[in-house]
Amino acid sequence: MTTETTVTTDTAPRAAGRLLDVRNLHVTYASGAAAVRGVDLAVDAGQKLGVAGESGCGKSTLALALLRLLPAGTKVTGEILLDGEDVLAMKWGRVRAVRWAGASIVFQGAMHSLNAVHRIGDQIAEPILLHKKATPAGAKKKARELLEHVGLPGARADAYPHELSGGQRQRVMIAMALACDPRLIIADEPTTALDVMIQAQILRLIEQLVAEQDLGLIMISHDLAVLSDTCDRLAVMYAGRVVEEGPAEDVYERARHPYGKALSAAFPRIGDPSSRFAPRGLPGDPPDPSALPSGCTFHPRCPVVLDVCATEDQALRAAGAGHSAACVHVGAPVAPAVEGAS
Repeated sequence: MTTETTVTTDTAPRAAGRLLDVRNLHVTYASGAAAVRGVDLAVDAGQKLGVAGESGCGKSTLALALLRLLPAGTKVTGEILLDGEDVLAMKWGRVRAVRWAGASIVFQGAMHSLNAVHRIGDQIAEPILLHKKATPAGAKKKARELLEHVGLPGARADAYPHELSGGQRQRVMIAMALACDPRLIIADEPTTALDVMIQAQILRLIEQLVAEQDLGLIMISHDLAVLSDTCDRLAVMYAGRVVEEGPAEDVYERARHPYGKALSAAFPRIGDPSSRFAPRGLPGDPPDPSALPSGCTFHPRCPVVLDVCATEDQALRAAGAGHSAACVHVGAPVAPAVEGAS
């Protein structure tokens, strides 16, 4: 699959040693849907960045764009610098080399990401054979070591996907992502459809691997509580844009954008009896990316909307130490996003 790409001429200075630096990224599908609009993100080695938002906000499109995995005909512009090299400007052979070895992705839904007719070990060994100078025997040995590294017996390399539980399959996907020693891992909803106990095990495993190997991590989820507990920083997306970004706990506990506040209020809190009875939802639906509203795209659903919001979009503004939000109310008290929210 290929994409039409345009590289910007941004010459702003870059942070030394930055692992991933995304600048002004736009993704528009062939249908005209603007799925990602002007996203700026950065990840350093050893850093965990969470990306949150409702379904359709552009999270998965962003993940696929980082490794040029989008369908042919998709227009992608901006810069995606991985270790200082622009992924969008790479020739196709170089892109293939960077995948797995430079950055890898754990796709959403391990059941559908594994090939049902091939053994687990063979699937893990495949990228090793493609990207490393390894013999078939050496690749199989490495596959068994990787399974043990993620908490599975090496003998499970001979199993087929249907012989594993959901949590075991997700561990296999993580082992596969680590197969070629990447510096960056992108995890798209890595705990989807897992029960809470297995979910906790997978999250702790990811944290452990990031710390041990000094990896960069982008974790995508709709669950702010999971991201705030796992990640260092958190970016909230709405209608293809990052509308709030900052330290994970700060964004979760003290969101400044009304949409961030609404996401946070949707989860019951331990120690807050009132939240047990009414995790608050947000009225309305996300906008169609092919027919976005004018001004701030959140204004049709916003409980604190002003007249200016319908005509003028807002850039990210400082909202505290290392915290920014794209809202006209930033700099002044922001009313609760939903009635009764704290």
